Amino acid sequence: MSPAEAAQLRTRLDSTLGPDVLRERVSADPVEFPRRYEDPRDVEVSGLLAASLAYGRADLFKPKVAGLLAQMGPSPASFVQSLDVPRAARLLDGFVYRFNVGTDVAVLLLGIGQALRTHGSLETLFVKSLEHSQGALHGALASFLAVLRDVPLAPLQKALGPERGLHHLLPVPLGAGAAKRLLMYLRWMVRGPDEVDLGIWRRVQPSQLLVPLDTHTGRMAQNLGLTRRKDLSWRTAEEVTAALRLLDPQDPVRYDFALCHFGMSGACPATPRAENCSRCSLLERCRVGPRILRRSRVKARR
Repeated sequence: MSPAEAAQLRTRLDSTLGPDVLRERVSADPVEFPRRYEDPRDVEVSGLLAASLAYGRADLFKPKVAGLLAQMGPSPASFVQSLDVPRAARLLDGFVYRFNVGTDVAVLLLGIGQALRTHGSLETLFVKSLEHSQGALHGALASFLAVLRDVPLAPLQKALGPERGLHHLLPVPLGAGAAKRLLMYLRWMVRGPDEVDLGIWRRVQPSQLLVPLDTHTGRMAQNLGLTRRKDLSWRTAEEVTAALRLLDPQDPVRYDFALCHFGMSGACPATPRAENCSRCSLLERCRVGPRILRRSRVKARR
């Protein structure tokens, strides 16, 4: 991408990031949960719980997150720091959300509580993990997850039953996938504060982040020429982020929210539609839209 093309795309994307639009879209995004809290420890704890369960349809996972947070009281951080196996069993008895059952989430919450007691904050744990990995983000996340998952399983399995999707919730080892939910969590904690992200972690720089790649962001990235890769892998996330650094070297993932919600809102559906493409503000930079419009015009003439 040339500097002129990057400047054009930056201008187009900036036009989609108006405060009113962002505030409206936040209500449809799991970031609404950590934004309810003021204390940084409550923000990072509620944020990690919300991000960890943010898969599938929002109208299905958001009630699950909301129900757990309601039972955890006004301070999720205080709750998890005093959490033990009997209290975890009462909280999560009968909990099921798609791949995950109560035992899986209990490991997450007990691991968070243990991390807070040991390190003081999840930020401190992550910074230590980043230093240990010599700044490599993948290694830092792998280390961070390993600490959180270091919880005895046997007592939880006795109280709540066997784990089912623990590797999906806390993937150890961290594989070659895009780790979308974890990278989304980092974006919430590191970027901002602004209308979307909270920016409470000051010891990690936005320039160190990778875009949280999902089907919506991946499709938009392909359409806009940010990558030719079609898989949702860590390598693709690196390639998309490298392209976004041409737009903003210090804060490349600032456009993630706009790209993701362009797809989620239906403005850019998986199956392109000429009526959408014709009014799209990103049409000049899109690889797909002009072709769809040409086909539509040819079809209309027949």
